[in-house]
Amino acid sequence: MITTVLAIVAVPAAGGLALAALYARRAALTRGGTITMSMRVHRRIPGRGWAPGFAKFEDGRLEWYRMFSYAWRPRRTLDRNDLKVEDRRQPEGAERQVFPSSVIILACHCPGGHEVELAMTRSALTGFLSWLEAAPPGAASSRISGR
Repeated sequence: MITTVLAIVAVPAAGGLALAALYARRAALTRGGTITMSMRVHRRIPGRGWAPGFAKFEDGRLEWYRMFSYAWRPRRTLDRNDLKVEDRRQPEGAERQVFPSSVIILACHCPGGHEVELAMTRSALTGFLSWLEAAPPGAASSRISGR
């Protein structure tokens, strides 16, 4: 009887602690400003493989963190100097079930032939493109195509 009562109390308490840990991690990592951004982490099934997350701009890098993770390090880091936007599009097919109509999907090219797909709202896109185009005075930027 006592073990049943302990189990009834311990399971919700453990769940509450897990949620509190996720919230504390996100609160600590989002200090200083972030944008909400999903990243396609795999392409096994067309239109699927998206993971919700948030990104921080840090010294010429975009650090992307998964929303529901306990990791304190970014899952992916993209360098502004090496990142090029190849195309932008609306969600299509199964993606329309995942994303609202205000989301834009960017197909980006990274060094080594790697492609990265990012999904963000139009307002986040404005900030992302401003960050991507930022360059020292007099330098030309050709990192955005597919307008």
